[in-house]
Amino acid sequence: MLELRPNCECCDRDLPPDSVEAVICTFECTFCADCANNILQGVCPNCGGNFVPRPIRPAHLLTKYPPSQERVVKDNGCVAVES
Repeated sequence: MLELRPNCECCDRDLPPDSVEAVICTFECTFCADCANNILQGVCPNCGGNFVPRPIRPAHLLTKYPPSQERVVKDNGCVAVES
């Protein structure tokens, strides 16, 4: 089951469970769409994979399957991908 991490690893922006701005990679690294597209250029800095929109868990299941409360933030933020 997805952790639904609460924030962007780059800018620490809040990404609630119903956020349409959250994207994840295959390892559930979580970023906001702005950082993923404009800073990381669609490439996860942790694994090198791509991003997809994070699914939205239906509200009626959040009590039974709550999102993660653990915030993950890269120590120095994110660095633009070299082209």
